Amino acid sequence: MRIIFAGTPPFAAAALNALADVGHDIVLVLTQPDRPAGRGMKLTPSAVKQAALGRGLPVYQPPSLKAEEAQAELRAADADVMVVAAYGLILPQAVLDLPRFGCLNIHASLLPRWRGAAPIQRAILANDTETGITIMQMDAGLDTGSMLSKGTLPIRDEDTAASLHDALAIAGAAAIVAALANYASLVPVAQDDTLATYAAKLTKEEAQLDWRQSADTLARAVRAYCPVPGAWTLLDGAPLKIWSAQAVAGAGVPGEVLRADADQLIVACGEGALALGELQPAGSRRMAAAAFLAGRAFAAGTRLGQ
Repeated sequence: MRIIFAGTPPFAAAALNALADVGHDIVLVLTQPDRPAGRGMKLTPSAVKQAALGRGLPVYQPPSLKAEEAQAELRAADADVMVVAAYGLILPQAVLDLPRFGCLNIHASLLPRWRGAAPIQRAILANDTETGITIMQMDAGLDTGSMLSKGTLPIRDEDTAASLHDALAIAGAAAIVAALANYASLVPVAQDDTLATYAAKLTKEEAQLDWRQSADTLARAVRAYCPVPGAWTLLDGAPLKIWSAQAVAGAGVPGEVLRADADQLIVACGEGALALGELQPAGSRRMAAAAFLAGRAFAAGTRLGQ
């Protein structure tokens, strides 16, 4: 097929590479404009742009698809289908109508559960036992179109958003290749809107741990917010990021440091306690709890979160 591909992060780059590998004619690649990144805030191309340029594919980076100029560019591509994966821009109806077979979205959840921007993280936070990939025929709504295929993936107890993302990126790439190979036989299935849940965009504020919650809930939060935006708390008024943690037995005032020695840093929660495995003080690198504790003494009754 002649394909316009639209995507931005590594999740989408995996699908772009898979489609190119099986021989589809990718006539245009859409991705978001280069963004400042890193300590020097240097303009950096997206993962999709890097993959496309590495394959010699034409790249187009409009700030919006609402302008006639952008739509004319897509029209000139004369595509059979547009494949969209974590693109980050709204597709107006005029764009949805351009390709012969419409626009297909690779969504990282089992729709209609977790429509929206952060389905991977929301599934972990909600203690879901499985997630997956849905290939969907796009319409003007937010992940509301008819489903063409679904594939499930278990969420393991040790999964972080990062590890689950990587597994879903592989699954999504395989799913879109299979969907296009069998497109003529796929039967669209309407979503049941009564079962829909919304995966709101993540914020730094929500990633601040509330020690009044249970240890199990906080352990999931640490996994869900890894690597972005990163779970965090306050220690003596300064932010402290927590990259790994495990629920353990223990009791005390929420946020109270129950144990801080060469082996473990354990903090009381609303129910149970949290053993902190890897931390990152403000202005420092990530380190194991043992390395963090080696340079710091905790007074009795020290509390995190304040």
